[in-house]
This record gives sequence, structure tokens and C-alpha cells, in this order.
Amino acid sequence: MANRKDDIMKLCCEISANKKIQAAFKNSAKGAAVAGGGAFVGGLIGGPAGIAVGAALGGVLGGWMTSGQFKPLPEIIMELAPTQQEKLYSDIMAVMGTLKWTDLTQLIAQVNGNTTLQEQVLAAILNYTKTQLKADVKFED
Repeated sequence: MANRKDDIMKLCCEISANKKIQAAFKNSAKGAAVAGGGAFVGGLIGGPAGIAVGAALGGVLGGWMTSGQFKPLPEIIMELAPTQQEKLYSDIMAVMGTLKWTDLTQLIAQVNGNTTLQEQVLAAILNYTKTQLKADVKFED
């Protein structure tokens, strides 16, 4: 099964690389902490007006800290913990049903040769990325 799981992980990487998919983990808690910290420090220094200025500056800094952290999805998939890979594997296998293959090349050819199956696998990858990893997804232009 290890080889089958490796094949599925590599298939996911192949499909997401072909579609040029990138993902970024949501860091809203970090951004909110920075904004709140800015408001607190601003309040200590400047009173009520300082709270407003500190919150605004903290919000800008928090937004800047959490933006632009997209990585190629194949890289993220290969860095998944074994339990996360197992979940992705089972999600993909649920879509692929009884498809049989002997090696990675044959698997990729079978999936790429069937547009419906390829779209279902892509949808499962995106669903996993959004729900399980709680990541934002974008397609590179």
C-alpha cells in the first residue's frame, strides 16, 4: 500500500503542478494579535486617539505579515504528515474507485486521459486543501 499511497501523492503533485495551484495557510489569528497589540500599545502611549492609530497601524502590519505566503501545492503535499497523507489518499481513492495501475506513469496516463476523472481528482485535492489544511488556494496565471 505504501507504493500506492506514494503514487497517489505524486499524482496529486502532478495534477496540482499542471494547474499551477498554490496554497497559503490562513494566519488570521496572527494578524488579529498584531492588530490588537497595536491598539493596546497605541492606547498606552496616546490614549483614545492612540488606540485608533495603533489599531490602524497594527491592522496594516498584521495584514502585511499574513499576505503573500503562497507556496506551490505540490510542495505542501510532499511535506504533509503521514496521517494527513493517509487522509488525502483515502479521499482520492474514494474518487478513483476501482481504478487499477501498475506504476506511476500508467496512473498519470489513465487519470489525464479521462477528463471527468481528472476533474474529480482535482476537486478532491482542492476540497482537502481547503477543509483539512484550512488553506487559501489560488491558480497562478
